[in-house]
Amino acid sequence: MPVVVVESPAKAKTINKYLGPDYTVLASYGHVRDLPPKDGSVDPDQEFSMKWEVGNDSRKHVKAIADALKDDNALILATDPDREGEAISWHLQEALTKRRSIKKDTAVSRVTFNAITKDAVTQAMQNPREVDMPLVEAYLARRALDYLVGFNLSPVLWRKLPGAKSAGRVQSVCLRLIVEREMEIEAFKPVEYWSVKALFETPRGQTYEARLVTLAGRKLDKHDLANSTQAELAVQAITSRALSVTSVEAKPAARNPSAPFMTSTLQQEASRKFGMGARHAMQVAQRLYEAGHITYMRTDGIDMAPEAVAATRDAIKDRFGAEYVPDSPRMYKNKAKNAQEAHECIRPTDMTKNASTLKLSDEDQRKLYDLIWKRTIACQMAAARLERTTVEIGSDDGQVGLRATGQVVLFDGFMRVYEEGRDDVEDEDDKRLPQIMQGDPARFSKTSLKDQHDKATADGSDKKAILSDNQAVLALQHHTQPPPRYTEATLVKRMEELGIGRPSTYASIVTTIQDRGYVRKDKNRLIPEEKGRIVTIFLLNFFRQYVGYEFTANLEEQLDEVSAGGRDYKDLLGKFWRDFSAAIGETSELRISEVLDKLDEALAPQLYPPREDGSDPRICPKCGVGQLHLKTSRTGGFVGCGNYPECTYTRPIAGEGAEGDERLLGEDAGDEIWLKSGRFGPYVQRGEPSPENKKPPRASLPRGWSKDDLDLEKALTLLSLPRQIGEHPEGGMISANFGRFGPYLMHQLPDEAKPVYANLKDPNDVFEIGMNRAVELLAEKRANPGRRGQAAAKPLKELGEHPDGGTIQVLDGRYGPYVKWEKVNATLPKDIKPEDVTLEMAVELANEKAAKKGGRKKAAPKKKVAKKKAG
Repeated sequence: MPVVVVESPAKAKTINKYLGPDYTVLASYGHVRDLPPKDGSVDPDQEFSMKWEVGNDSRKHVKAIADALKDDNALILATDPDREGEAISWHLQEALTKRRSIKKDTAVSRVTFNAITKDAVTQAMQNPREVDMPLVEAYLARRALDYLVGFNLSPVLWRKLPGAKSAGRVQSVCLRLIVEREMEIEAFKPVEYWSVKALFETPRGQTYEARLVTLAGRKLDKHDLANSTQAELAVQAITSRALSVTSVEAKPAARNPSAPFMTSTLQQEASRKFGMGARHAMQVAQRLYEAGHITYMRTDGIDMAPEAVAATRDAIKDRFGAEYVPDSPRMYKNKAKNAQEAHECIRPTDMTKNASTLKLSDEDQRKLYDLIWKRTIACQMAAARLERTTVEIGSDDGQVGLRATGQVVLFDGFMRVYEEGRDDVEDEDDKRLPQIMQGDPARFSKTSLKDQHDKATADGSDKKAILSDNQAVLALQHHTQPPPRYTEATLVKRMEELGIGRPSTYASIVTTIQDRGYVRKDKNRLIPEEKGRIVTIFLLNFFRQYVGYEFTANLEEQLDEVSAGGRDYKDLLGKFWRDFSAAIGETSELRISEVLDKLDEALAPQLYPPREDGSDPRICPKCGVGQLHLKTSRTGGFVGCGNYPECTYTRPIAGEGAEGDERLLGEDAGDEIWLKSGRFGPYVQRGEPSPENKKPPRASLPRGWSKDDLDLEKALTLLSLPRQIGEHPEGGMISANFGRFGPYLMHQLPDEAKPVYANLKDPNDVFEIGMNRAVELLAEKRANPGRRGQAAAKPLKELGEHPDGGTIQVLDGRYGPYVKWEKVNATLPKDIKPEDVTLEMAVELANEKAAKKGGRKKAAPKKKVAKKKAG
């Protein structure tokens, strides 16, 4: 029986079902070899020779394949149809040849299929080929480049910037995008502007809104009304004139569907619509592919196979009618630069099966398959036909002009099934207008705009608004907004636009910069940490070429030329290494102080903004003598006083302003009591470090305590902890304090080997709890010591990723099944079974619990959790 090798056991199981008992199908479990993480794995002096090692986890899988080849001398390499898949096939062939499992007479062939269906697999087996060496060489070049950059640049970071973990050929460019966007946001100065709209009614009494577009006979630009005075004059100009409809123009318009999915657009849409991270979306798509439901999910291509187009058109006709099928098929031209990786688009393998037909049990798989199915159906549907109407309203003297716009959907076409999500764009004005005739008077409506005025100026809003006396004209204040932070979707889109990386690598890159602590995700937005900012500024100053967008994109194009067989990969590596090794050599000679001086200069506008009193922003606000300077630590960069150790002033590098984070609260027993900010948040400290007192007493602020409200009395209360409540009736002192996991009691009986800790629910209990209650809580804890120290519970169900980041699981706990998300545990309602919990349900329960705990997450609007019908 020929031995067929694929990557995963799930894929092996599906393919074995199609091939039957005449084949032995085994899994390689991913890459079987890698470069050992040590010096010399890539040797530039030996024509970039590469030393590969079979991983410990892979040895047993390679042995299983080798053992199978003893019984049959034929090997079929059926790994994924992309660069990585080709590389795995090459690695397997090399590793098996090295251990002499592949002999001179062993038949070795390579087959690829874009979908795991019986037809696709059978057809692939009838068309074997050899391993595509140009594609393998492109992989080798990328792997060598990543090794040479990471292995040579990372030690420079470790030495010059303590705490910096790594740099990467594409990873660092991706980080630069996020850091530069944050700096744009910080440098942004909002500009005030006003808009004016009026509410009119037709002779039949139907109302419509129009916005001011002409004033004093001149066309208004968006920001022309710069203040409330100009806005008020504009309102008066409108209300003091008779207005009429000067023109009504209706134009037909059409909207065409989006192209079918490729890897990057699938990641973007999954992020927009479901809040799925790029990595999680690819994991879900991988499972759908291995089950035979969709075509291969790593592709730069948007073209569809002719038989798939025909099947899609048939499915549209059957479900929606012939009018939804265009006269000719839609052909999408492949825009990928690298034809070797431009496989067919991501689409269902069977267009007659929608998500409900497949009955997928995993919620995320169901949602993603539904998204892919709808996008594929929509891409072959007829265009939507619209009618866009523009109504111009003006005064007889031409001084004032307003415009109302709207649209009518005459035929929904593809919009019946699917519309693409949007990133950070204003909603289009797609209201439907009543019938309006040219020449009609434009009378102000008797319906008031007061509700809109009140909503805009509601409590908690600093927005201003002006309402006319007749309440039919409203001016609203606006401010220009900074560019938004990247989401994973918009970051992937931007990387694709710049030609940085390849769709198959986007998910791992975005994950890596978060794992390194360079970037954090908050409310689905990517925010650079101080460590990430310092690394980026360092690279921009000392390795600017290698984090350049154009340089990285050009390198990708050269690698594509290698995969197409048009360039020698060793020549590419040689040219890169000559310049890069020289840059490494120059930077290695620099002292840390020189590096910090350079970074301090580059960051000066951000680190030392002008002070309101006009004083030197670099003078320490604490001692008034030392100069502020950029410093580094293992946790990232910070600004500190140059007069250390006499002055210990420090503050973060971003977002805290020139006056820093320290505040003197007062004195007690001759010691200064300070409020400071550290790595783990605000804390209070008695005195300053000195040779005699290297670690002065300090205490973190409990959750719920605001540093703005902290005074000397509260600080002294914190510094007095732990609080001794009293002697336990059975011996031993009971104390209360704050710990890593919140407020707690501690007590140790004379015969106990170690203390017992009992959690307190309310932080105030640390200062207020009495003896009776403390003894009671400790007795309960001793009676029910809990599960600490036992093995972690195995999840009953993996649900996926929360929109704000972090995985969500269903686990079985001491008090029954519950939803776990980061530090939030939400008990399931009694009428909900663990197997029936969906991701949406879990997110809702977790958000509600987080809100009750006073956490950073807000609860989602309450919805009834759907109960599964009996029977």
